[in-house]
Amino acid sequence: MTMTDPIADMLTRVRNANSVGKDTVSMPSSKKLVEIARIMEQEGYIARFEVIEGEPRATLEITLKYGNKKAKTIRGIKRISKPGLRIYAGKDELPRVLGGLGTAIISTSQGVMADRDARKKGIGGEVVAYVW
Repeated sequence: MTMTDPIADMLTRVRNANSVGKDTVSMPSSKKLVEIARIMEQEGYIARFEVIEGEPRATLEITLKYGNKKAKTIRGIKRISKPGLRIYAGKDELPRVLGGLGTAIISTSQGVMADRDARKKGIGGEVVAYVW
């Protein structure tokens, strides 16, 4: 069965696994999902991710990160641009999540990147999600 919004599915799986304190979460893999996981790892929200090849499709496995006494690293995660309503931001209108404490994941013409990187490069794009 095809999925309408695999990015929202990924974010929901991560949100649910994080809320119950699971160590890992897995989902069907795609290039876009791997790039989003890479951004989350770079920004320090997850410990690591791994693409496991298999039939009929590869699986993306994300290892969640917790602090002392199972303190959650991800406080919140929200899908912004949806299939029914795409949200775009120019280089001057890139959002700041919690005044710069969170991260906006932006899909640009030069690939998927965090809002800080897009601001440095001076490019805008589709606002995929917020993570804080």
